[in-house]
Amino acid sequence: GALALAAACGAEHLVDGSATDVPAAVRELTGGGAHLSLDALGAAVTCVDSIRSLRPRGRHVQVGLLPPAVGRTEVPMELVIARELAVLGSHGMAAADYPAMLSLIAAGRLRPELLVTRELGLDDAGAALAAVGREPGIAVVTSF
Repeated sequence: GALALAAACGAEHLVDGSATDVPAAVRELTGGGAHLSLDALGAAVTCVDSIRSLRPRGRHVQVGLLPPAVGRTEVPMELVIARELAVLGSHGMAAADYPAMLSLIAAGRLRPELLVTRELGLDDAGAALAAVGREPGIAVVTSF
């Protein structure tokens, strides 16, 4: 489902992480590795694959938490050093950047509505929150 959603949102290339060596596929698609990787899922395998997919002097941004309950992420520091990679952590977007983002939405250049895959009532919000990362897209509470 996540690949179909990415395609619907205009992704130029799709890599199925469950059936492919992601870093090798990214290096092939980009001619040597990505300049930037961004993991907002918060899964250890996504973080590690993102770092392994970078070209020399690339940058990885880890948004949100990697919950220790699912195991500690083993960052491949040998690659960080050998490729002179930058690894940055972020809790999310700074409030000071909201006006620029909202301007992009108002201008139609950024279309977050394409990521909304289901609407639900407030009673179902807890289950939807627990399912984050297991279902593609964003659930929005529309009835209270």
